Amino acid sequence: MKFIGIIPARYASTRFPGKPLEDLCGKTVIHRVYEQAAKALDTVVVATDDERIYDAVETFGGKVVMTRTDHRCGTDRCLEAYEAITTPEWREKNNRDTVVINIQGDEPFVQPGQIESLMECFDNSETQIATLVRPYTDQDTLADLENPNTPKVVWSKETGEALLFSRSVIPYMRGVEKSEWPARGQYYRHIGMYAYRADVLAQITELSPTPLEQAESLEQLRWLDHGYRIRIGVTETATIGIDTPEDLQKAVEWYKRNG
Repeated sequence: MKFIGIIPARYASTRFPGKPLEDLCGKTVIHRVYEQAAKALDTVVVATDDERIYDAVETFGGKVVMTRTDHRCGTDRCLEAYEAITTPEWREKNNRDTVVINIQGDEPFVQPGQIESLMECFDNSETQIATLVRPYTDQDTLADLENPNTPKVVWSKETGEALLFSRSVIPYMRGVEKSEWPARGQYYRHIGMYAYRADVLAQITELSPTPLEQAESLEQLRWLDHGYRIRIGVTETATIGIDTPEDLQKAVEWYKRNG
């Protein structure tokens, strides 16, 4: 099985434009992500639509491809990058035994072990798509649980596959006071890294949007709606995603303590 890591990185961002190029203790955010991914993967490529990011990756010696500006999501950008670094003949021969791992470009503390957990999901030959979840703990509050920016996941321990993703709190604990939900229930937050068997990646980018996806604004619901299966890997490791300047400051403080 061959694994290829692709890091989609856009310059435009509603809340924090240019965040891949922000300095994080002497290196750009995208450089930090790349270095972490390269600890687990032999092949890592940044997929960007911006020349500034392209030039920055080349400067630190990373592999990078320029992609279109009109992609709906990182999944589509991953497919374009994958096709840019392979030939049709190679894909025809190897797609079934190749996995593309979509690594978020704003996760500078992604751990090699998290990537390896995704890779292990493909020890099962039936795995089509894999993603990571992290359990909520006693340290999490009801406000953490109800945060709509953090999707929750319900998954089957029998099959190891996702049943539903939602920005709402799932499962709903009937007959239990909301304040007790974090302590009484087992909840999982979604960690937005995906791995796709390459032939499946090509298929899911052709799928039509569905009402459930549009309601929640979660693209993985489109895949479930169309009958694809998403295997779950579990991580206990917390990471710091950078969505705002405040997140960057938290990351800087964390790195100074632990880097």
